[in-house]
Amino acid sequence: MTSLSRDDVAKLAGLARIEMSDEELVSLSNEFTVILDAVARVQEVAGADVVATSHPLPLRNVFRPDVVIPSLSPAEALSGAPAQEEQRFRVPQILGEE
Repeated sequence: MTSLSRDDVAKLAGLARIEMSDEELVSLSNEFTVILDAVARVQEVAGADVVATSHPLPLRNVFRPDVVIPSLSPAEALSGAPAQEEQRFRVPQILGEE
């Protein structure tokens, strides 16, 4: 059984700059013990003959063919814009900066 003492948890909390009461340190120490025991059990099961995976089923990405097709010219793209400037959409300023 692997466990962290109250002092170990207090040191970790200090490194993380988290202020904790004595009750919280004791409680978290017990929770860490449960978590570390669970991880130890998983490590026992995962032997050298078990292949590491990130997903239980193989994944494959579905790609469509990359086909070049004509697109809109800047004038066509901006034809319905209420305001434009230098071949770009002109929008109201929102940050108050120039």
